[in-house]
Amino acid sequence: MSTTASQVPHSVTWPVTGAWREGDPVGDRRFVELPGIGLELGGELAGVRLAYETWGTLSPARDNAVLVLHAMTGDSHATGMPGPGHPSAGWWQGVIGPGLGFDTDRWFMVCPNVLGGCQGSTGPSSPAPDGAPWGSRWPVTTIRDQVAVEFGFADALGIDRWAAVAGGSMGGMRALEWALCAPERVQRMIVMAASAEASADQIGTCSIQIDAIRSDPHWLGGDYYDDPVGPHVGMGLARRVAHLTYRTAHEVDTRFGRAWQGGLDPLRGGQFAVQSYLQHAEDGLRARFDAGTYVALTAAMNSHEIGRGRGGSRAALRRLRAEPTVIGVDSDRLYPPHQQVELAEMLGVDPVVLQSERGHDGFLVEVDQVNKALAAALA
Repeated sequence: MSTTASQVPHSVTWPVTGAWREGDPVGDRRFVELPGIGLELGGELAGVRLAYETWGTLSPARDNAVLVLHAMTGDSHATGMPGPGHPSAGWWQGVIGPGLGFDTDRWFMVCPNVLGGCQGSTGPSSPAPDGAPWGSRWPVTTIRDQVAVEFGFADALGIDRWAAVAGGSMGGMRALEWALCAPERVQRMIVMAASAEASADQIGTCSIQIDAIRSDPHWLGGDYYDDPVGPHVGMGLARRVAHLTYRTAHEVDTRFGRAWQGGLDPLRGGQFAVQSYLQHAEDGLRARFDAGTYVALTAAMNSHEIGRGRGGSRAALRRLRAEPTVIGVDSDRLYPPHQQVELAEMLGVDPVVLQSERGHDGFLVEVDQVNKALAAALA
């Protein structure tokens, strides 16, 4: 059942820095309350709330709905300006709207905040059945668990079949699992800057970020929600590592070189400009994100493997019924384009490769190329 802003309870009052809380401004969010689910690795969640936003109009036949799935640090606010309820502008500005790649004159766009998230959906910072934050009790959840919850979400919206399911990075993993777990419910699948499975390199990079957070003395095993500080240092380190992988070495070297920040020699107490840049990225995330969610979603990305229990990737993809589009970024060093080429080859289609100096984030910022690719996928 969907709830309105006036129906959102206001009983939870613990401090959760970087996470949406009960009683915070709702903004454009809507909410769906879902029954509990059993989890892939065992255990269950007694009940789940998903926050979501929509754009456009659902057709009378309910056949024009497109599910947009965000990357790890995204949320339901795919497009729109910052304001009450939304700590930052939409992460896909210029892609969703009238006449754009996701043309809201034609399509009904739906973007939920993922299971485990911290912007209105049930996650580690949310109240468990006893009313206290889940914290250390948050169960291990996988990409397939995220998608299983979204099945119930689609049912609650009365959408039996998506005209398309699209996402980039972690969202691309979810798009793949949607098309494989419920092939009859997905007409088109659009996977951007993602792969058939997490590689050793990606798992290694993600694991370092998880360890950075868990090593923070204010992590407190995940039960830091009453702590006035919280694991900010650990999450800051994790964010800096991640942010470098989202960009390219050439961009960072060209943009910053060995320049000093503020004119003070780094050998005499100052810092390099690139250090200040990474700290700015760290501060921006801390203001809107929860460390428990960072750990939970990063671990879920490590679980990504479409061939698990299906006889391998090629065998898994044989169950696909959706029309596939695979999009990569030529300079992506986190999910390098050879992974999209391999996925496209297994699907028997030609990949679309975006040209960008921005690395992994190219699928977010190269809006003209993205719009062209989406228009072709949805033609």
